[in-house]
Amino acid sequence: MLTPLILSGGSGTRLWPLSRRNLPKQFLALTGQSTLFQQTVERTRGLTAVGTPIVVASEDHRFLAAEQLLEAGVSTPTILLEPCARNTAPAIALGALRALEADRNAIILVLPADHLIGDTGQFEEAVVQALPMAEKGWLVTFGIRPDRPETGFGYIRRAKALPEGGFQVERFVEKPDLATAEAYLADGGYDWNSGMFLFRAARYLEELELHAPGMLVAVRAAYASARHDLDFIRIDAQLFAAVPDNSIDYAVMEKTHRAAVLPVSCGWSDIGSWSALWMTGAKDADGNVREGDTLAVDSRNCLLRSHDRHLIASVGVDDLIVVSTPDATLVAHRDAVQDVKKVVDQLKASGRSEHSLHRMVLRPWGSYDSLEAADRFQVKRIVVKPGASLSLQKHHHRAEHWIVVSGTAEVTCDEKVFLLGENQSTYIPLGSVHRLRNPGKVPVELIEVQSGSYLGEDDIVRFDDVYGRA
Repeated sequence: MLTPLILSGGSGTRLWPLSRRNLPKQFLALTGQSTLFQQTVERTRGLTAVGTPIVVASEDHRFLAAEQLLEAGVSTPTILLEPCARNTAPAIALGALRALEADRNAIILVLPADHLIGDTGQFEEAVVQALPMAEKGWLVTFGIRPDRPETGFGYIRRAKALPEGGFQVERFVEKPDLATAEAYLADGGYDWNSGMFLFRAARYLEELELHAPGMLVAVRAAYASARHDLDFIRIDAQLFAAVPDNSIDYAVMEKTHRAAVLPVSCGWSDIGSWSALWMTGAKDADGNVREGDTLAVDSRNCLLRSHDRHLIASVGVDDLIVVSTPDATLVAHRDAVQDVKKVVDQLKASGRSEHSLHRMVLRPWGSYDSLEAADRFQVKRIVVKPGASLSLQKHHHRAEHWIVVSGTAEVTCDEKVFLLGENQSTYIPLGSVHRLRNPGKVPVELIEVQSGSYLGEDDIVRFDDVYGRA
């Protein structure tokens, strides 16, 4: 059976301010209505004899992955949680071990969760062509036929053609400068390295044991100590932290003699920057890609994207990226967007939260939006899903007022449990043990006013939590 293995651990810092640590690009709807993660799941459905996907996700994104899988129609997912990032080689090893538990002859299709494929038919055809290669023991990577001299991708040099199809890999090449990329394009024997693979799970582990035996031993130990938690498989944190950090390219593909490449043209993009999103987007007559409330006057080849219902207007500019969210706005030249990560680095260094959190923060029970904040007070809009519940908790440094705007809320405050309807309110004193639950069938929306000497999210002592959070 063919098992999709979806890697969803990326951070997507070059797509700041939309992509952030707690909501990275794979979980965003950057093109169309579905997120990149959901599109990755959906494109596997056209393949024959395909099983339920295995997802390797960061522990921080476990509820995002689970909810988006459910929305995509995957009701019984397998989600392996990485307690820390250790790159693609260990992540694929985890997926291979899981796949072999269900099928000792499992073939895994490794797909990054944050890529875009415009021609699903060509992608499906390429997988079908690669299957005989994988069955013969080749580790197949899908090479993207280049249509421009691209300096942002690694390349694969083809060697001799294989009787099973595709080509043996001569070598992998790092991201080139422009002159080298132009030479690769003119040569015709180079493909972009897509990061998508197809191989038998057992063969991958054999090659890993040959070229990185210490990594395989460490991954096996961490996986053997995994435990089930709700819909997740939690990999042992201490043991996984000891796993060497390395990519599949460095650990296996550049060392094995059984690496093969199958060239394909399928409208692929890794959506690695705002300029990449501009290239794939629908453009107006002046070459502008516009989304949200935008206005472009005498502007050409720009990307204008408003996500906060505020008008973005450009006048007399070319080749600009302007992206607005409720708490941050990016303005960059299209040729400089690879340096957006420097902004993220500076935000981290200065201790600001905008590198990791949006103003609206998603939680497994719903969301909260920080509407206003100043010294000693903060106002939030909180939405709780039907049947969902916040943890039983208390705060050492703040008190809270709750005002229900819509729906019905069940409130626990110390020994009291009571219901609040629309336009009703309650006060949660500092230090009181409290919980908010939605017992109804429609979302509960409320306004929370916090007051106190410290209003940080880490001032939470949890006594009970249905989502297994510490």
